[in-house]
Amino acid sequence: MKIAAVQMVSEPDLGANLLAARRLLEAAAAQGAQLAALPEYFCLMGQQDSDKLAIAEDLGHGPIQAMLARAAQELKLWIIGGTLPIKAGKAARVRNTTLVFSPAGDVVARYDKIHLFAYDNGRESYDEARVLEAGSQPASFTAEGIRTGLSVCYDLRFPELFRAYNPCELLAVPAAFTYTTGEKHWELLLRARAVENQCYVIAPAQGGRHENGRRTWGHSMIVDPWGEVLAVLPEGEGVVCADVDTQRLAQVRQQLPALAHRKL
Repeated sequence: MKIAAVQMVSEPDLGANLLAARRLLEAAAAQGAQLAALPEYFCLMGQQDSDKLAIAEDLGHGPIQAMLARAAQELKLWIIGGTLPIKAGKAARVRNTTLVFSPAGDVVARYDKIHLFAYDNGRESYDEARVLEAGSQPASFTAEGIRTGLSVCYDLRFPELFRAYNPCELLAVPAAFTYTTGEKHWELLLRARAVENQCYVIAPAQGGRHENGRRTWGHSMIVDPWGEVLAVLPEGEGVVCADVDTQRLAQVRQQLPALAHRKL
C-alpha cells in the first residue's frame, strides 16, 4: 500500500487551512497514495491555545469533519485526519482527536491524544492541559490489510502505547513538534519506535514558521521496520510518499524475531 505523509504550515484561518489540506490530499492521491495522513492541528494553529475552543466540533458534525469525509470519498483515500478539536465533557476543554476516514467517507476510528505536552526552558513554555482533556484508550484500524496504530505527537515519547498495538504493520504519528525538541529528538524517536516494533511509521508534521510566531520542526517522514528513513520533507508544505511492503516486514521479522522473543 502506498502511503503519504502531508506536511503543512497551518495558520489561524480555519478556511485557509482546510483549503490547503484538501489541495495537499489531492496531491497525495495524484501520486498514487491509497492512504494519506495529515499533521496535528492541521485545521488551526491559533494565536493562543484557547482558539481551539471556538472551532471545536461535536463528533459527526462540523466543517472540518465534512471536509475530511468529502475528500476521502471523492479522492478514494483512507485519510488519517491529523487532529481536530472535539468537544469534551468539561467546559473550556476539548479533546485533541484523530479521526480516520475510509474511502466511503465513513469514520472508522477515533483516537484522543493521551499524553499532554508540557515544556518550559525559560524561553518557550507550553502546557496543553490548560485547554485539552486527555484521552485514555489506544485505537487502531485496518486498511487494505494493513493494521495501523494511532498516536499523536508527544505520545511518541511513551513506547508502552506503541507496544499495545503489536502486532501491527504501521504506526501513525501526526505531530506539531517544536523546533527545539524536534531538532534533537524527532527522528531519533520515530526510528526507535519503528525498530522496536518492527513496523513502518508514518509521521506527518507541521513544518515551518507560523503566523502566531511559533516555529515547528517539520521533517515529515516515513520510516521502515529496519529504521531506514524512506522519505522526508524538512520544511514547508508538501507530501512525501513510500510503500508499506509486507514482504519487507516479513523479512525483517523473520531475520530478527525480536517480537517473538519478548518476555515482559
